[in-house]
Amino acid sequence: MTKPKLVVAISSRALFNLDESHAIFETQGKDAFCRYQIDHEDEVLEAGYGFALVKKFLAINANCPEEEPLVEIVLVSQNSADTGLRIFNSIDHHNLAITRAAFTSGASPYSYISAFGAHLFLSTNADDVSKTLAAGFAAATILSGSSLTQTSEQLRIAFDGDAVLFSDDSERIYQQRGLAVFSENERHEAKTPLSGGPFKDFLGALHHIQNLFEPHASPIRTALVTARGAPAHERVVRTLRAWGIRIDEALFLGGLPKGAFLKAFGADIFFDDQKGHCQSAVEQQVAAAHVPHGVSNQKTDPQ
Repeated sequence: MTKPKLVVAISSRALFNLDESHAIFETQGKDAFCRYQIDHEDEVLEAGYGFALVKKFLAINANCPEEEPLVEIVLVSQNSADTGLRIFNSIDHHNLAITRAAFTSGASPYSYISAFGAHLFLSTNADDVSKTLAAGFAAATILSGSSLTQTSEQLRIAFDGDAVLFSDDSERIYQQRGLAVFSENERHEAKTPLSGGPFKDFLGALHHIQNLFEPHASPIRTALVTARGAPAHERVVRTLRAWGIRIDEALFLGGLPKGAFLKAFGADIFFDDQKGHCQSAVEQQVAAAHVPHGVSNQKTDPQ
């Protein structure tokens, strides 16, 4: 029987730097874009924001104790198969073990996330990400790549809590009724586990891989980096315990900017539902991905 594996889907623009050809598409149209890609299909694409992360995911397979790969990367792209040839040529040049792909010729590829069994979708297209989240899958818009030179081979992933790992139920109370009511609610509900958010299953898949290794030898390290502080910390701890999911580090910052802590953790990527926290990560040269989910991302009608 094939053992479960972590499947990560990534768009071509998140994997490679396609800014030049995308600019042609925006200014000159689809036909000019297609001609450009075909004319340059033997030119290797440079790394995009998600390239280093993909390399680290794939490196897990090289050192895994299992015969079957623990991680699979799937490419999903709005290119056509014809214009996508340049992308696969670049994948081959960079020696990336990616064999599965969906080229949709301009249509949103989000409907294929479920078919591939992906636990996570990374893209630079916020609309595709929003559709994927609405369909019930973890997805994020990658906003930057890391400028840090990460010497560790260990993959380090950091998550925000509310509206990412957990539902936004408590965040709604905070935004609608204020900190005091939020804190009292979390104190009162401390022993009631929070509902899962869009990234719960992705964290669970990471946890599955971690359990195949001795703790000191795990190729993955995770961190919860949340604006919560005491007394709101207890409910988070009890929730993860109830889920039976491991988190290696938990930082309860009580509203402090997150960037410096993400840098200290050495995060390869950080997922947060609020762009302000993502920007704090970017300022510290940490790769950030926005999760447009929950009350913080709901549009309000102008009064």
